[in-house]
Amino acid sequence: MSRYDQNAATPATRTLDTATGISRKGLPQGTVGVLGALVIGISVCAPAYTLTAAVGPAASEVGYQTPAIFLVGFIPMLLVALGYRALNSSMPDSGTSFTWVTRAFGPWLGWMAGWGLIAATVLVLSNLAGIAVEFLFQTLGIVFGNPDIADIADNRFVNIIVCLGFMALATFISYRGMTSTKVFQYITVIFQMAVVVWFVIAMFVGSANPLNEAGQMPELSWFNPFEVGSFSALAAGVSVSIFVYWGWDTVLTMGEETKPSRGRLSTESKAAMILVVILVVLYVGTAAATVAYAGLGETGTGLMNPAIAENVFAALAHPVMGPFAIFLSLAILVSAMASINSTAISPARTLLAMSHYQALPASLKKVHPKYKSPHVALMLSSIVASVFYAVMRFLSEDVLWDTITALGMMVCFYYGITALASPWYFRRSAVKEGVGAVFTKIVLPLIGGVVLLVVFVTTTIDSLNPEFGSGSNIAGIGLVGIIGLVVLGLGVVLMLVQAKVSPGFFRGQVLPRADATTDTSAVPVFDDGLDT
Repeated sequence: MSRYDQNAATPATRTLDTATGISRKGLPQGTVGVLGALVIGISVCAPAYTLTAAVGPAASEVGYQTPAIFLVGFIPMLLVALGYRALNSSMPDSGTSFTWVTRAFGPWLGWMAGWGLIAATVLVLSNLAGIAVEFLFQTLGIVFGNPDIADIADNRFVNIIVCLGFMALATFISYRGMTSTKVFQYITVIFQMAVVVWFVIAMFVGSANPLNEAGQMPELSWFNPFEVGSFSALAAGVSVSIFVYWGWDTVLTMGEETKPSRGRLSTESKAAMILVVILVVLYVGTAAATVAYAGLGETGTGLMNPAIAENVFAALAHPVMGPFAIFLSLAILVSAMASINSTAISPARTLLAMSHYQALPASLKKVHPKYKSPHVALMLSSIVASVFYAVMRFLSEDVLWDTITALGMMVCFYYGITALASPWYFRRSAVKEGVGAVFTKIVLPLIGGVVLLVVFVTTTIDSLNPEFGSGSNIAGIGLVGIIGLVVLGLGVVLMLVQAKVSPGFFRGQVLPRADATTDTSAVPVFDDGLDT
């Protein structure tokens, strides 16, 4: 059967694969169009937040080649995105990585792919809340003309309490469903993107100002990754850069809620591909502007200054924008707040899907009767993220830096596995489709997946060094490495427990292994929803 029924008279609903068990989960259909999905995707990636949190750690690893690292990080993201697009077109499901890897490689690896996605989003939710706290007090300091107010964020107890407040607010908005989430995102995304572009232009202008002793014009060598001193530094830098691109796949978790699409690409796939292109242009440009303006000094606003590494834009806001610095603080604040809300979409829907297919307890698959949100899964992911952040505040000297690095590792893990699912799932059908399908469904996703898994292994080994990341360690072992190993180990333990409780999924009885030649799914063609 053709995957796209172009002749259907009234294709009002997406026909999912009933032969293999992929099915709907009670989420509202047709509520998000291309533009809406794109806005939510930008919100998850949160450019204002991710850049201020990632530029410092990236510069500490690769120096002037920071723009190159963001460019290199984009390449495997693009290759992986091709695999994601193909898998989503064939198997549109809110479980995304979990569902696809299960269908390609079986339940055990599929479960770990789902766990990697959930772990990554929990890590980033905690980081987002931390950034929001930092910029809340910085903004208040600017409003009241008292810089000392910003230091309140350094109080652990105040920091944690305010963080929990942000998490509770974002969870409440997500609890009320996708429509409420979408409206909130339109407002915040427009504001943050406008301010970030303003900030980047101001940094380029400021880099040419003779009064800026650290300023310099960008050089072509900054975009050359081969000038990075070592492969370990390159891998660490790529791991950090992966963090800034992470989140575009959240768009695909809304596949059961998007509007129908015309053409061979689904609504969510279109939004995801557009999003990746927007991000690479913005990130590489911002990295170049930041290096050009601030330089690599170890004092003041220099990017090698460890005192500002975890929050570079906070240090650069006033020198670059003067009295308008408050707009940058507000942009990062609303970026982080909005991203907490939109990021919660992904783990909640992955937990929902895993529960739906009996890979997790049945209680997690409940959908709110009024708001049509996976409210139980949402509450669980928010609570875990809050607890994780509170614990990390007492263990890490630079909690934001360490969680970013750990997040990059988790992303490389589950992105890499998911990317490899594409060539395996389409290994027979792509050959029949032609050379183009072989490249987009097999060769390119294979390269992207291998690269990310190599980065994952390299970074994991290096992260055990006590000097890795912020330098926080426990018993001489790097905290970032401990976070990564504990998270993965916890996933294995929970998987084994669930296998005893609900063996059906792990025996392949719920989502059996298959490839594209044995599937029978059909995805009708729908309206783009561009007028949303």
